[in-house]
Formats: sequence, C-alpha cells, structure tokens
Amino acid sequence: MVGSDSKPEVTQKRILGIGYWVQGFRCMPWMAVIFFLKDGIGVDPSTIQLLLSSANLPMVAKPLYGVLSDALYFSGQHRIPYIAFGAFLQALSWLALAILSPSSITIFTMALSLLLSNLGASIAEVANDAIVAELGSSSGELQSFVWIASSAGGVLGNLLGGLIINRVSPQKMFLLFGLLASLQLFLTIMVKESSLNLPKRVSDNGVRKQLSQLQIALKKPAIARSITWFALSYAAIPALTGTMFFYQTEHLKIDSSVLGISKVFGQVGMLVWSLVYNGPLKRVASSRKIIAGLQVVMALFMVSDVLFVKGVYRSIGVPDGVYVVIFSGLLEVLFFFKILPFSVVIARLCPAGCEGSLMAFVMSAIALAMIVSGYLGVALAACVGMSPANEFSGLPKALIVQAICTVVPLYWSSCIPNDNEHEHEHENEESSSSSKTKSE
Repeated sequence: MVGSDSKPEVTQKRILGIGYWVQGFRCMPWMAVIFFLKDGIGVDPSTIQLLLSSANLPMVAKPLYGVLSDALYFSGQHRIPYIAFGAFLQALSWLALAILSPSSITIFTMALSLLLSNLGASIAEVANDAIVAELGSSSGELQSFVWIASSAGGVLGNLLGGLIINRVSPQKMFLLFGLLASLQLFLTIMVKESSLNLPKRVSDNGVRKQLSQLQIALKKPAIARSITWFALSYAAIPALTGTMFFYQTEHLKIDSSVLGISKVFGQVGMLVWSLVYNGPLKRVASSRKIIAGLQVVMALFMVSDVLFVKGVYRSIGVPDGVYVVIFSGLLEVLFFFKILPFSVVIARLCPAGCEGSLMAFVMSAIALAMIVSGYLGVALAACVGMSPANEFSGLPKALIVQAICTVVPLYWSSCIPNDNEHEHEHENEESSSSSKTKSE
C-alpha cells in the first residue's frame, strides 16, 4: 500500500524536478546571449533591452497553451505531450544557434531563435504549472519543491555560465543547453501520464468549454483583483537591466565571472527564500503581507543602487564587485520572490477543472507586465539621457524613479485577499451550494 502511494509521488517529483530544473538552468545560455549581442554583434543597451523584452512575447499566449493542455488529449494524455513538445522546441532553437556560423547570426536570427525557445519554454511551463496546481492544493509543499528545483538549476547554470563565459564561445554554451533540452525530451517521453496519478477528468472537454470555465474563474472578484494587482506591480517598474549590465561591464569593468557569481548568489537566495517561506514565514504572516513586504524591500534595494552609482559604498571601502555580487544578485531575484506566495494564493482560489488555464493566465499576465516594464525602462533611459552605451550620468535619477514606481502599487495591495478570506469564501460557497441542494 505504501509502495503504491509513494510511487506516484516519486514519479511526480521526478518529472517536475527535471522540468523546473531545466527551466532554471536556462539562465546559462541566456547569459551567453547577452554577451554575444554586446561583444559579437555590437548591440547597444536599449536594443538589448528591447530584444530581451520582446523575446517574452510567446509567454503572453500562455492562457491559450493552458486551455489546449486542459482540453486536448493525445493518447489519453494532456500534460506529458506538451512538456515533451516544449522541450523539443527549446532543443531545436538552441542547437540551431550552436551550429550556425557566427558571422551568419544577426539580430533577426537571434530574435527568431529566442522567440522559438521561449515558445517551447512557455508550453512546457504551462503543463508543469498545471500539474503543480492539480497536485499542490493549498499546502504549498509541492510549490516549494519545484521552486527549489528551479533555483538549483539556476544556481548551477549561473555558476557554470560565469566560470566558462570567458573560456568557451557562446555557441558552445548554446550547444550544451540544446543537448540538455534533448535529454529532457527523452526522459519525458519515457513517462506515462497515468503514473503521475493526476485527478481523473473528462477528456472530451472542448476548448470552448475550457475557455468558458476560465472566464468564470476570472469573473471571481478575488481572482480578478489579485491577478490585476500582481501584474501591475511588475508593469509599473521600469526595468533597467540592459543599462545596468553595460554600466557594470563597460563603465566599472567588472569581470563576467563576477556577474556569474552575482547571479549564483541570487539563486542561492531563492533557495533560502523557499525554505524560509515554506517553514516559519507562511505560518506567521499572510500572503498579502509577505508580498507587500517584498515590494518594500525591492524599493530599498533600488535606493541602495543609487548610493552605489554615486560611489558612496566605494568611498567607505566596499569594492564594486562585492556590492554587485550581493545586492545586484539579490535585487534581480527579488522580483520573483513574490511568485511563490502568490502561486499559493491562486492555488487556493483556483476552481477545479481549469488549473492549467488559470495558472497559465497568471504567468501570461506576469510576462506581459515584464514586457511593458522593459519598454518603460528603455523610455526612462532615453528620458534621462542614457541612450549612448557610455552615458550613465542620468542613472541615479532613473533609479530613483524606479524606486518610486515600486512603492506606488502598495496603496492597492488590499486587492490580494488574506488567507482567512479564502477560507471564508470557500465556506460561503459550500454553504450556499448545500442550501441550494436542500431547497431542491
């Protein structure tokens, strides 16, 4: 009896662990992409920002992938085939970049490959997120497991990328991830979906019916308000990723290995965060307070960046490299810390039958918000006079604006319901449905 119960759990964690670990490891080829664009093609910061932001466009269509995954079955399976297809598209895109001659890779070629890679990653993530939503319930344990798997992949990917970026060509890094995605494809097709012990569901639900269920879920005030606020909390912050990358590498001459270690430090922070959240934190604080608190911490880190750019830390003996490793590494991942408590909120609110669609809609809203954030960052950089690659005099002003934009959404953080409000809502729904049954 124990063996039959534990075997599905082992298979679940194996397929989810591999999937989320590979997605975390994607940071390694993406690090190579940035250096290839800067050094190989000679792209300026604003163009890099636009390209990287636009590459996320396939992720905006995640609700469509979620509806298809919920409604369309292949040989009685509706999760494993999508994970496999997503891994195939990623392997194809990165292997294509690896075998092309460097002189033939243009911005257009890179953009197409990145779009194809993100399309595959989006499809795979939707299927994986749906499995987590179906099996994770409201405890948050499975969410924390996949968070740890993704963070572990990120730690290794950033560490490896930082160590080898100056030793091997970016195309060899593309090749490495392409082979890894191929391995994920092989391991995924070896798994039968029945071994995951997913909740039984009618397999002939059409796309129209699935869309109708998603629409009903989104009409729930608690769900609609939560997703709207969460997306706006990202979109309102102008991203300065490309500008800060050029400032650190071109102006401060920080070595690429230091940037790699910085990202590793951030990923370790994500691992620690998942353990802290799944341990004492979620027992003593509501999801709303945790998310709002993280928003405040992000703003404080941005103010700290202002002091860094003005040379305050340097004047008191803190090396630039040390600051970049600790503060820049943590600030980059702080943007994603909020996703863990918010995913638990959505898992509590999500109606049965549209887990894949709703979780995909959430990630789509975040992706769209990040794209808007990237475009706003380009506009902000231009407004403060940072268009040239070597002009950073307006960076402190841009960082102050960024910090202000980060705290503004806090005035509407009540849009996210407290944990006890979830329970009362479900109790009201159950009581109303039972009263209807009795009256009938």
